[in-house]
Amino acid sequence: MIASLLLMAMAASSAPVAPKPLYRDPVHDGAADASTVYDKATGEWVMFYTNRRADLPRADEKDVRWVHGTAIGTARSKDGAQWRYSGTADIPQGCTGPTLWAPEVQWLAGQWHMWLTVVPGVFRDWNAPRYIVHLTSPDLASWTCGDRLDLGSDRVIDASVLALGQSHYRLFFNDERQNKAIVTADSPDLVHWTVGKRLTQTPGEGPKAFRWKGRTWLISDAWKGLLVMRSDDGGDNWITQPGHILGTSGRHPTDRAKGQHPDIVVAGDRAYILYFVHQDGEDEAKADPEWHRRSVIQIAELQEKSGIISVDRNAPVTIRLTP
Repeated sequence: MIASLLLMAMAASSAPVAPKPLYRDPVHDGAADASTVYDKATGEWVMFYTNRRADLPRADEKDVRWVHGTAIGTARSKDGAQWRYSGTADIPQGCTGPTLWAPEVQWLAGQWHMWLTVVPGVFRDWNAPRYIVHLTSPDLASWTCGDRLDLGSDRVIDASVLALGQSHYRLFFNDERQNKAIVTADSPDLVHWTVGKRLTQTPGEGPKAFRWKGRTWLISDAWKGLLVMRSDDGGDNWITQPGHILGTSGRHPTDRAKGQHPDIVVAGDRAYILYFVHQDGEDEAKADPEWHRRSVIQIAELQEKSGIISVDRNAPVTIRLTP
């Protein structure tokens, strides 16, 4: 018994503590919108993210070309704490475009899938069509074009997909034509989708759906922190949690702004939230008026009590990721 306790204590003490930030893009310093999966072939965690060009000079304050012309960056980690940049994803141009946002990567039905937001150009403003495309891969390296999703709107972004059962998948996405509501669509085969419910009445984006502790959860970016919703019946009916998580700035450097566009990694009974943070609260922003465009990926551990999720972004995060 004593030996078992000692082994458990040693395992706990050897688990790495996440740095702040968890990850910073070394090319353009604008990492956002992470999607994180485990690659069994290499024994590594792989992060796909929107590679915003935060270092691109702007013509004026309304110029948003820096969030266009974006590739999908990748990073890899053995332990979930120390990450190394591994280039940009090899996304076929034939089915996408010059601007790629918000990858959603999952292993489903025997292969890797990616749902990707595409903007067909590089624009100075936000007034452009956007759509979601589906790609597949055997190895997270080479990607094959699938279909462009027909979701009844020319302004859809930010896919999140959840398997609800055998041959039943649900897509959560943001329809900008519905006041940026989070909307669902269902599919029996990950190809043909039928648009379903509108889940939110207030604007937001970046939904992430997941299962944890016997419930189905949806966390989305409400631009004043993250909105939490839960379903106790597998996704048919939803309860909105009061308030927002990660809406209050953190104390630590690089974490002094609201959390945005979440990703969730469930590891046994634990769940970790990855979120991006603009750097407008940092000391560098006092001297550089453009520093606020830079963004980093942070991680925190979710806590749940009586159906309510909370996050302490200031607490040390011990990483215990399991494949």
